[in-house]
Amino acid sequence: MKRASVTALSAALSLSLLAAGCGNNDNNNTGTNTGTATGGNTGAAAGKEVTIKIFQFKVEIAEALKKMQAEYEASHPGVKLQIETVGGGADYGAALKAKFASGDQPDIFNNGGFQEMNTWMDRLEDLSDQPWVANVLPVAKEPMTKNGKLYGMPMNVEGYGFLYNKDLFAKAGITELPKTLSQLQAAAEKLKAAGITPFSNGYQEWWILGIHNVNVAMARQSDPAKYIEGLYAGTEKIPGNAVFNDWVKLLDTTIKYSSKNPLTTDYNTQVTQFAKGEAAMMQQGNWTQVQISGINKDIKIGVLPMPINEDPAANDKLFVGVPNNWVINKDSKVKAEAKEFLNWMATSDIGKRYMTKEFKFIPAFTNVTADPADVGEIAVAIMDYNKAGKVLGWHWPRLPEGTTQLFGANLQAYIAGKMNAQQLLEALQKSFDQQKAGVAK
Repeated sequence: MKRASVTALSAALSLSLLAAGCGNNDNNNTGTNTGTATGGNTGAAAGKEVTIKIFQFKVEIAEALKKMQAEYEASHPGVKLQIETVGGGADYGAALKAKFASGDQPDIFNNGGFQEMNTWMDRLEDLSDQPWVANVLPVAKEPMTKNGKLYGMPMNVEGYGFLYNKDLFAKAGITELPKTLSQLQAAAEKLKAAGITPFSNGYQEWWILGIHNVNVAMARQSDPAKYIEGLYAGTEKIPGNAVFNDWVKLLDTTIKYSSKNPLTTDYNTQVTQFAKGEAAMMQQGNWTQVQISGINKDIKIGVLPMPINEDPAANDKLFVGVPNNWVINKDSKVKAEAKEFLNWMATSDIGKRYMTKEFKFIPAFTNVTADPADVGEIAVAIMDYNKAGKVLGWHWPRLPEGTTQLFGANLQAYIAGKMNAQQLLEALQKSFDQQKAGVAK
């Protein structure tokens, strides 16, 4: 997202959240069965049983999706949902390509937008005429819009930073939340002195490093979109960039004060360690709320910025964006039914309830309000940053396909001591250039 778009996202979410305390009571559309969004009869309406194949990556909502599936099928006789989830460290993109290559094509799948949208453009159905489009936050349309047409329905809005355990911070005597790198390091020292592990790091996962961590350096550029355009054009570089130099110092801080064996700690272990109070902080976002609450319902969580230098105002930002989008395979035999399902998720009372209460999502729609009691305290903290206008965007979807995986491998090698900081930055540049060469002009 461009910086202006992030500001717009903040403003739009602020307006949406003014009604958050009212809960999710949009009674203008009960959405029990809204019919097709395309006109005409669906296969199910004509008496045929149809199956919608859904291939999605968000493991955090897999169980809730099963419950939603049962409710949808009960209210839509003749329609079956076949939901398959691949994520949580598995390579969703590779698995999706394998699906299409094998002929077992999904009807609905996920797409991150920008460069990923371009990669899959010949498979995407134009959704511009769908009823839910009028309710999408304007900037949430940006990643999936091309030539004035919208090709995806945003899944939700998410944000991340350093989650922290409020009780462990209090135990260590931390009374002022860190907003500079030196303050973060001082807080880590206090935690360590109190016998508390400062960071749980799931650095076995390439995406924690190659996507979210590197995005800190991308988003902190004065104009991230222009900077990335410069990387494509060869007028900008990663080595020698002042922001990237600062960012490495933040990474080093998390390594210095890490839980044991970060390179063999996966996502599930990282979140479990944090939820059990075995570490005071972790780099994650509101998507972890369901798992954390399931492990420890009494934990008190806050969200910290990820400071790279000594500028408190510039550091005091969280990273907010649309994590993914629902798209429809334009060659699907059940396109009408697939469109109806997406419309039901975004407009029906049941769909909106799952979006907020069950999935713990921050909605990307103006017609869906999020009660803080439903979405959890991590999302509430992110909402507060949004309302204050203190957010930066997600820029990795602008990178060439496959770049973030290589970034993750580069960072893992650095953490393992196989290269120094300068070599890391050179490796990141090389990885970008390698993948850029494969982008169609």
